[in-house]
Amino acid sequence: MKQVPFEEGRFYHVFNRGNNKENIFIEEKNYNFFLQKLKLHLLPICNIYAYCLLPNHFHLVLQIKNYNNLPTNYKNGKRKLHQPFSNLLNSYTKSINKAFNRTGSLFQEHLHRNVIDNETYFRDLILYVLLNPVNQGFTNNFKTYPHSSFLATFNSGKTDIMRKEVIDSFENIENIIYCLDRRIVINQQRLKEIEENDIWL
Repeated sequence: MKQVPFEEGRFYHVFNRGNNKENIFIEEKNYNFFLQKLKLHLLPICNIYAYCLLPNHFHLVLQIKNYNNLPTNYKNGKRKLHQPFSNLLNSYTKSINKAFNRTGSLFQEHLHRNVIDNETYFRDLILYVLLNPVNQGFTNNFKTYPHSSFLATFNSGKTDIMRKEVIDSFENIENIIYCLDRRIVINQQRLKEIEENDIWL
């Protein structure tokens, strides 16, 4: 399937998982190591709005920077916008392979990406990404999950996340919390209806 190209100024939901659904984060320290790699390779060309790292996959909500804010070698065409993403995954894979004496690909062959083309979809994806640890059964409380952008968004410390823009898109912090809590209730109601009606997913 042909991949959607990365283009300057556009917003994307980017995600991928381990090859054969295997874990990509094997030890706790791997999560921060991946974020360090992400910062190195992606921040020069991207604004990051949300992320979530789970044992066998990850999600990013990001924007490719506008043309004027891109490094020169991307403006003149010497480097392509997909290259930093490949560099991120390849570099992380090489480190994991060396650390755990493994060989071969760690991630699925293609990095998945969807264009975010309106504000409603953007807000829905922010909620989806922040709630992913709950929806996948890794925690009961999205507020304390350590490997998502929730804490960076809601704390006042220094962060590379586009905190103000995320909050402004929901008007205020309180409304984001309300929307997240409401989404959990809706998801729970849906699961209850499925169970009561014996509907198979």
